[in-house]
Amino acid sequence: MRTWNKKLSGIFLVPILAVLCLFASPMLPVSAAGGLPRVVDMAGLLSDSEGSDLSDMLDEISERQQVDIVVVTADSLEGYSVVSYADDFYDENGYGFGEERDGILLLISMEEREWGISTTGYGITAITDAGREYISEVFVADLSAGDYAAAFTDYAQLCDAFITQARNGEPYDIDNLPQEPFGFAGSLAAALVTAFILSLIVTGIMRGQLKTVQSQSAADSYIKQGSMQLTKKNDLFLYRHVDRRKKEEKSSSGGSRTHTSSSGTTHGGGSGNF
Repeated sequence: MRTWNKKLSGIFLVPILAVLCLFASPMLPVSAAGGLPRVVDMAGLLSDSEGSDLSDMLDEISERQQVDIVVVTADSLEGYSVVSYADDFYDENGYGFGEERDGILLLISMEEREWGISTTGYGITAITDAGREYISEVFVADLSAGDYAAAFTDYAQLCDAFITQARNGEPYDIDNLPQEPFGFAGSLAAALVTAFILSLIVTGIMRGQLKTVQSQSAADSYIKQGSMQLTKKNDLFLYRHVDRRKKEEKSSSGGSRTHTSSSGTTHGGGSGNF
């Protein structure tokens, strides 16, 4: 198992964090399992009030769902992959509910501008690969814009919704993803309809101004009489070129692919850039 001396320069040794948590302010709530904060903002992306609000939200969701929802930010991964770093941070700092250590951790690395999600236990069931991509598409836009509080709020709320869906029936997956996250799709559809109507009005006005233009079946009216005489005409077929390409078939497989961390724990998850 790797030590956190290399990754975090000794900052996140469990004894030190345990002492810190004894004197924690409202910005540093503790997780049910390991006694550690659910918000670890090493990169300083959140203000005190933003961190406090996010911590309260993650605490409420985690305790109600009995699945740890965690946010970690770092300045650098110091050479580790974002998924490996997220897995080991989760494992070595004691997150997770129950024997399967149910939980979901979002890691943000500012130097590499990468995000990574590590799922464990019931988190693997609730957040499928397709579900993870869906969730990331929502929060990545805010990450790119520098609105980190909004990105983490989106992540937390979507994790809550996905866990609820998994407990009440079939988990969200490739064939049954939500259709309108936060009303985005509805807003986009309304914008497209509005733009289409406006384009019809504009083109209608332009067509109305072209009253002198009439449809012609040939180009005779553009030729000066007597200036051109064709003595011979025929159609000549030159060649034919046909491109044939195999149509790619969409994969219908769903669920979560898993891997084993350095501590031997099974995780799901993935990563991307912002």
